[in-house]
Amino acid sequence: MTTPDDAPQDRADPEIVSQTDAEEGREARAEGASSGGRRAEVAILGNPNVGKSSLFNHLSGAQARVGNYPGVTVELSQARLTLAPGREAWLTDVPGAYSLSARSAEEQIALGVTLGLGERRAPDVVLLVVDAGQLARHLYLALQLLELRIPLVLAVNLVDEVEGDLPLGRLQAALGVRCVATNGRTGAGVAELKQALLATLDEAALAGVDDGALGAGAGSSTLAPLPTPKYPSELVAALGPIEAAIPDAWLATPHRLSAEDSQARRRALALWALTSIDDQDELQGIPEALRAACRQVLEREELPDVDLEVISARYAYLDALVQGLAAPEAAPLTQKLGLTDRVDRVLLHPLFGFLIFFGVMLLVFQSLFAWADPAIGLIESGISALQDWVKDVAPSGLLRDLVTEGVLGGVGNVVVFLPQILLLFLFVGLLEDSGYMARVAYLMDRVMRSLGLHGRAFVPMLSGFACAIPAVLATRTMERQRDRLLTMLVIPLMTCSARLPVYTLIIGALFPPSTVLGFLPVQGLLMVAMYLFAILMTLAAAAVLGRTVVKGRRVPLILELPPYRVPSFKALLRATLQRAGSFLKEAGGVILVCTLGLWVLLSFPRAGEPAPGESPEAHQAAALEQSYAGRVGKAIEPSIAPLGFDWKIGVGLIGAFGAREVFVSTMGLVYGVGEPEDEEAAPLREKIRSEMNREGKPTYTPLVGLSLLVFFAIACQCMSTLAVVKRETKGYRWPLFMFAYMTALAWVMSFIVYQGGRLLGFG
Repeated sequence: MTTPDDAPQDRADPEIVSQTDAEEGREARAEGASSGGRRAEVAILGNPNVGKSSLFNHLSGAQARVGNYPGVTVELSQARLTLAPGREAWLTDVPGAYSLSARSAEEQIALGVTLGLGERRAPDVVLLVVDAGQLARHLYLALQLLELRIPLVLAVNLVDEVEGDLPLGRLQAALGVRCVATNGRTGAGVAELKQALLATLDEAALAGVDDGALGAGAGSSTLAPLPTPKYPSELVAALGPIEAAIPDAWLATPHRLSAEDSQARRRALALWALTSIDDQDELQGIPEALRAACRQVLEREELPDVDLEVISARYAYLDALVQGLAAPEAAPLTQKLGLTDRVDRVLLHPLFGFLIFFGVMLLVFQSLFAWADPAIGLIESGISALQDWVKDVAPSGLLRDLVTEGVLGGVGNVVVFLPQILLLFLFVGLLEDSGYMARVAYLMDRVMRSLGLHGRAFVPMLSGFACAIPAVLATRTMERQRDRLLTMLVIPLMTCSARLPVYTLIIGALFPPSTVLGFLPVQGLLMVAMYLFAILMTLAAAAVLGRTVVKGRRVPLILELPPYRVPSFKALLRATLQRAGSFLKEAGGVILVCTLGLWVLLSFPRAGEPAPGESPEAHQAAALEQSYAGRVGKAIEPSIAPLGFDWKIGVGLIGAFGAREVFVSTMGLVYGVGEPEDEEAAPLREKIRSEMNREGKPTYTPLVGLSLLVFFAIACQCMSTLAVVKRETKGYRWPLFMFAYMTALAWVMSFIVYQGGRLLGFG
């Protein structure tokens, strides 16, 4: 079982209440324990897009991320909740989940918090937020909580989006829990919600809970008896072995349960296990005895379809309950979806929907390329000016080189991505909060599913055209770990903007500015071809990896299409800045270390003074040849020679690991012309074009250039991307695999291009 404390946090957003609050929480619990009491624990659960985080903010004053797309809240946000003078609780915002059947990361976390698995204590009361306009569907989670005998208060939210009479009193009587009408956007009903939570907590005190714990036993509620759906008798009878294998720790609650309620909780856990555990689940920490019991029961041929029977029984109960809520004289409860329906007729249209989406993505795409350029140039100029200043004020030597080329250069490689990251998350957040992103996932699911990808993979992949780093971060909007991982593994194959300087250098140096058919420029066609080649390779890699290395059960896209809403630009800006800060803090350190390592390889061993008559440029090129990187280039030359590459290109490939565009400056150093500016790019092209081998023939031919283009299009020549993937997957396994498979694939494809071209008489 994946628990919130020890599980990999899939799609981990940084929008979590400050670590200081968490530390204060631990200190407060310690103080409470020493004084014989403790603060109550309140957990907020609910379906995605139901306004759960908005209520969290109103209740606590904290600033959790508010979004309109499943998976926006992906970590546990926690804050203090003042219920009354002198009465405080700890409030935890749990990721949105459609049920407790743990098949997505959010549902695993929700279950772990609800049951108090791992080191986390189970909540004294759960605040369940439901959509007033979709009670039957949203009460499914409430029914699961009641079956588990979890203390419950119901917040019937989004009341401003429904018309008719809200049957709040009848719902409260039917479920046996307190129900409060709320509006997460305005904060209406929050005061009443606090009163309901306080009353539910006080019920436990009146019932005489042990150890001074302020909990609310669901079974002790005086409102109504707890409901129970009618499951098939043969299914209930088959649960015996699974019930026996349920760990005792899963049965513990902070409130007292009767023997009957304890048995009901055990049965509910057995049902959960039977509908969640199988050979392809992603759950962690499941006892082997429980897995074996589930496997044994599922293999019985006489049993009906377990998932179908359990879900059908629950919805049959809920449908009957909701139908019984309406009074004969009351106006029917309906959602105000007139505008949403009209807009969706266009945005979800099989033709116009894709055209509009293409236009929106073109705008985002153009912004990441063009709008970020001024800011990127400003950052680069600032870093360069700072490097020049250090060179002016510091004496020449190793320390100055370390600061200017290693530290400042490394920081520049991190900070230069910020404009693109800010723009990407600003646009993605705008699309999420408005409700449009859910439509995008719906539109793209059919296309992406045929390739083994999820519908939500399209936006991160598209943003990979600008930079793989923010694209990898954008995979956090995907639910399942398998889908996130598969998308991350293929995103670096998209042609990022860092490849453009390399493509420009190679195409400009080795392909003449001629035309095809008299009017189509060869250089322009080749650039377009490289983009198309990258797309095809990305889709092919996804299809292969999704059926081999990253195999997994294909889960259909279960997605709510919310009403369109005006985003909160203040919250959007705050979330964008938080994400950028998280990138700098967590990924930046790894990237800086990698960049410093590259500088060491290019700078050592240190060369002596130039020989008499030796130009500085020639001395610099000779020093690079004798550096560790140069020696490695010589060492790897036999392995890259079949691709048409020599040791100088090998050194360039090593330099490109810091950032792909470093290939240009590294090649400039190799040829002793320094790092070329725009107006000085021609000399480097001339050097490459005029380079001759021992036989007096051109070293770099168009065939060599094409082979190099293919290699750069596929190989993972970017330490920054590897560092971010390492950070997102919390280990070295997948970044190492990504580096290995992309490098091997690049070698094979370049070999085919070069050797195949030679067989055809080119080169």
